[in-house]
Amino acid sequence: MPKIRRAKLPPALLAHLLMRMRERNIAHEQVVLLTRWLDTQPEVPDGRWFKKFSGLTVCGEGELIKTFLQPGQAATGEELH
Repeated sequence: MPKIRRAKLPPALLAHLLMRMRERNIAHEQVVLLTRWLDTQPEVPDGRWFKKFSGLTVCGEGELIKTFLQPGQAATGEELH
């Protein structure tokens, strides 16, 4: 199983993720939780997956985080715990 890529992201993807964080007013505390989780180098499935936090859902596909959702927005793929 792949681990989430944190370096050398495609520029368009990085711009998209930053835009989503701003548009969806992702709180600093949620970014801290996400960073701590990423620091554990979690393994993720090859296909679509998502990880729920208290104020944010992280959606990805394989080794890449693809977007951030607000609570109540529907995520697709395998839920990570």
